[in-house]
Amino acid sequence: MRCEAQNDEINLNGEELDEDMVLKAQKGDKKAFEKLFNKYSGVVKAKARAYFLIGAEKEDIIQEGMIGLFKAIRDFKVDKLTSFRAFAEMCITRQIITAIKTATRQKHLPLNSYVSLNKPVYEEESERTLLDLIAEEKVCDPEELLISREEYRGIESKLNEILSDLESEVLSYYLQGKSYQEIAVGMDRHVKSIDNALQRVKRKLEKYLEERSK
Repeated sequence: MRCEAQNDEINLNGEELDEDMVLKAQKGDKKAFEKLFNKYSGVVKAKARAYFLIGAEKEDIIQEGMIGLFKAIRDFKVDKLTSFRAFAEMCITRQIITAIKTATRQKHLPLNSYVSLNKPVYEEESERTLLDLIAEEKVCDPEELLISREEYRGIESKLNEILSDLESEVLSYYLQGKSYQEIAVGMDRHVKSIDNALQRVKRKLEKYLEERSK
């Protein structure tokens, strides 16, 4: 199965462009191949950290991501005007998701036995998610961050342990779609106090997710 680009984006980053290294790798240049693998190994690991699959080791998911990176190098076409980075991220993500879907089919588990950190907590009231607190960029693919429902409940339970009463209340309002101003008025506090509380929640959530993925 080949990985094909779906969007147009030009990479203007300097010196030796990724695209140039890809062309060399496609012609059999092993050093160029190794350079790309080394450069993008961090991207693969970052993608892998986002996924939790019952019965799978983290290294298994990283391996799937590396397969996606290999396919990206193999299938990339410069004339598509897509940056290699964007194409590689798409291929890495697609490979991991495909592996997860395959695993669920083999185990006869329905796909809905997995949920996403990108899934709204209050589905009917707000589009806000826990992921909004920890991601710099919003994830477009609803399947991009998959964890088991049991793991999700574990995160919610852990938040109750690590957050103060103030932080829990602020987070609850935030996940209901309230603005900082609305939360401040509802709690009779300054907006800056609300912002500080959410920043603490973000740091605690990031730390917890990082620790549990090790």
